Formats: sequence, structure tokens, C-alpha cells
Amino acid sequence: MSNLPQVYGHYDLLFTPCLIFQLRDLRGEAWAKLIDYLADLPDTHPDALSFAMMMIHLGGCLSCEMDNYRAQRGCLACSRQTILSFKGSENQLINRYEKARQTVYQQLSDQSDLQKAA
Repeated sequence: MSNLPQVYGHYDLLFTPCLIFQLRDLRGEAWAKLIDYLADLPDTHPDALSFAMMMIHLGGCLSCEMDNYRAQRGCLACSRQTILSFKGSENQLINRYEKARQTVYQQLSDQSDLQKAA
């Protein structure tokens, strides 16, 4: 049994890949195409995790706490606001995803190299 008061129900404090499909119509055609691709992937796929990592950085999820306004509004509302308020272009947003993707794949490659060396 949880010791948390009922006011603190279930809050996600980090963007999760299961929310990706709900961000589809917030930008243009290239964004929608990216979201369509990602939405069909399992949550554990590196591309879905890359998108989640990008959203975590953009939305400031690491500083989110259960009792702040962002958490109480919910992760979906926060992530929608993050995409809508992004000052850059759609291409800049997609480029941020691509950079996050490169980071994730580099980490996976480094991990694989470590395992082979062991």
C-alpha cells in the first residue's frame, strides 16, 4: 500500500514513448511522417527511446517533480506544450531528434564493444 496521499496519483515524470503518437498533428508533414514511423515501434526500440530522450531534454523532464505544475498537468499536456512552443523550425526539431538518435546508437555501439572485449 502506498503512503502517498490520494492527491498524488500516478504521474509520469519523464516523457515516455507511449505518448509519441499523440504529438503527430503539432507540426507539419515531415513531423507527422516521423511520428507515424515512431508510433509503430515498440517502446524499447532505440529510435523510440531517442525521441523520448529528445523530449526529456526539450521539456526539462529531469527537473520535474511530483508536486510541480508540469507534473500535475500531466506528461502529455507538457510534451504537447513543449512541441508547440519550440521556437525553431520543424526541421530544427527533427534535427534534434536525429542528434539524440546518433547519441543513443553510439551508446549502444560502445556497450556492444565493451561486451565483446570482456
